[in-house]
Amino acid sequence: MSDSNTTHFSNPSTFILLGVPGLEASHVWISIPFCTMYTIAILGNFTILFTVKTDPSLHGPMYYFLCMLAITDLVVSTSIMPKMLAIYWFNSREINFSSCLIQLYFIHCFSVMESGIFVAMAFDRYVAICHPLRHSTILTNPVVTNIGLAMMLCSGLLALPFPLLVRQWPYCRTNIIPLSYCAHIAVVKLACADTRISSYYGLFLVFCVIGLDVLFIALSYTQILRAIFSIPTKDARLKTFGTCISHLCSILAFYIPNFFFSLMYRFGQNVPLHFHVLIANIYLLMPPMLNPIIYGVRTKQIRDRLHRLFTHKRT
Repeated sequence: MSDSNTTHFSNPSTFILLGVPGLEASHVWISIPFCTMYTIAILGNFTILFTVKTDPSLHGPMYYFLCMLAITDLVVSTSIMPKMLAIYWFNSREINFSSCLIQLYFIHCFSVMESGIFVAMAFDRYVAICHPLRHSTILTNPVVTNIGLAMMLCSGLLALPFPLLVRQWPYCRTNIIPLSYCAHIAVVKLACADTRISSYYGLFLVFCVIGLDVLFIALSYTQILRAIFSIPTKDARLKTFGTCISHLCSILAFYIPNFFFSLMYRFGQNVPLHFHVLIANIYLLMPPMLNPIIYGVRTKQIRDRLHRLFTHKRT
């Protein structure tokens, strides 16, 4: 390791991203599944946006929130994937310090925003099932717009301490990050200062902010299930519950890898490093890939619109 990596510097000019440590010879092969996931995410989420935009019957709260989710997924995946592919394909490992902070900010900002969107979607399902006659008066277009703006503001402010704290730490150990992108906890570990405030804030965000989101979603679905079980006929119960399946699948695809990665990175010291890195990549790329597939398969209105679109093109 060069002297520049071990001497004291307050803000390094660049960080070095290793990709998948120990598996450098297989980087090209490792890139194939991740590139495939990213391609599916791009095509799927743009298809969702195009479908909702071109079909007036889909201009409602549920689909507006779905568009917000698609945009968030596109930003999260695009914030990491180009640099990741540059590492895997061209061995381009350097990333500017400011670029690293921007990437770090976007990852956390839009991850928090995605969690908030799932809460908004749970609220939409709650109103649609528990108060169907009031749905159109409660979730009006201005209300949906205000919810979206509030989520953007809150997530932007909540993610802001991450790059601000990282920028103030002195770095005297190394500028090598054993990941494919600039994750907050990985950058903080390189600092030679008391970084407990960063660790505490990261835990606060995971367990308090995102934990509260999970609690609100759980409370919404408790009320939803009570309303569903009060429906007299089995077919009607299954049909009503079927409107929630897509949302529940997307929630599981987002929160389970999120909590698993957060806990593993902080407490899984005995887990091999390359496994850490692969899980870190999957946890950011899996939801953007799965969400459009889940909603495209499970939502009848989207399926019907896509069917009409492709059959019209063929004729």
